Amino acid sequence: MDAKPNFTERKYVVILLFITSLFMLWGIALTLGDVLNRHFQNVLHVSKSRSALVQLSMFGAYAVMGIPAGIFMKKFGYKRGVLLGLFLYATGAFLFVPAANADSFNFFRIALFVLACGLATLETVAHPFVASLGDQRTSDQRINFSQAFNGLGGVIGPLIGSYFILKAGQEHSNDLVSVKHLYIVIGTVIVLIGVAFAFVKVPQLGDYHNATTDAYAVVPVEHVDKTLFQHKHFVFAAIAQLFNVAAQGGTWAYFINYGHDVMHFTDEKAGYFFSLSMIMMVVGRSAGTVLMRYIAPNKLLATFALSNIVMCIIVAQSFGWVSFIALLFINFFFSIMFPTIFSLGLKDLGKQTQQASSFIVMGVVGGGIFPPLMGLIANHSVANAYYLPIICYTVIFVFGYSYNKVNKLGINNK
Repeated sequence: MDAKPNFTERKYVVILLFITSLFMLWGIALTLGDVLNRHFQNVLHVSKSRSALVQLSMFGAYAVMGIPAGIFMKKFGYKRGVLLGLFLYATGAFLFVPAANADSFNFFRIALFVLACGLATLETVAHPFVASLGDQRTSDQRINFSQAFNGLGGVIGPLIGSYFILKAGQEHSNDLVSVKHLYIVIGTVIVLIGVAFAFVKVPQLGDYHNATTDAYAVVPVEHVDKTLFQHKHFVFAAIAQLFNVAAQGGTWAYFINYGHDVMHFTDEKAGYFFSLSMIMMVVGRSAGTVLMRYIAPNKLLATFALSNIVMCIIVAQSFGWVSFIALLFINFFFSIMFPTIFSLGLKDLGKQTQQASSFIVMGVVGGGIFPPLMGLIANHSVANAYYLPIICYTVIFVFGYSYNKVNKLGINNK
């Protein structure tokens, strides 16, 4: 019982790697949305605050699809849940064709909403799926490992978008043809991945969240009869995730605008820096996975949240490169927040784990609510808009700092 638990088991390695690849797929889609935000400003002539409806369409899908995806997963299992998510992802991508032909911002929002319903389904399924592939005491490490590939997808998304959509002077840089062609390719790739996954044999999983004996016995008797919302650490995690993704959505939505307005970069150059910021997130998640072997996840979460409060203050001052570097570092410190909040919220929930996953995924709607609010300020000063995420990181700091008190079990804390 005192020995350190394994990261995973050999029989789960292949399926863990395959599911981890899904994290990369939705990372590409989410950050491409931020590139589209800027492109729609240029081509469809919408304001900063109205272009943020791109984020509302995408993240709003999480609020709509979170619970249905959880119900579907519980009834039909992880594999069919993944296939449903990939189907919706591909369908949304192909809807970009009629949206581009119609030259309609609202049609694009519908396409993005359908695509994001697929992303919400994949997230709802993938997190508890990965958490179940081994000892619950190492679920934080597995989810952060998988989320590192989500960060890799976040790097690839802006690179693709900057080159094929924002690249100045190239053919179709001022229209929607490049957008249509890009999403035809994306939809085709997703279909092929879905077909391949249909033939993957998913091993029989032991539900370690429900274990009551042996090394996996981490669910105390006093928690068995509680309803889901009586678990205070879960409720606080759902709230923290709402604010966490709100901060993410706002930070990413106006990153390219910050590069253009404050640093006077071209949109293409700002897009490449956005990709660099996503590399910072990959580095942060990799570092976080290692650090969690020695530092309690909730304590590391609180430290990173406090660091981002400082970063936001520096970004809002428009100190040139000093502020822009701080903007890059927001992603480094942001890196572990989503997976760590998710994992901490799922601790010790037993049979309620899958239902809890649905509610925490619904918190992603914060990423749709916050960018329009920041956009109202960004219409006048994009730098000053970065004061708003401080509210979010304060909530996350309090969650991490008080986690041991809220969840008195202290499991997985050193």
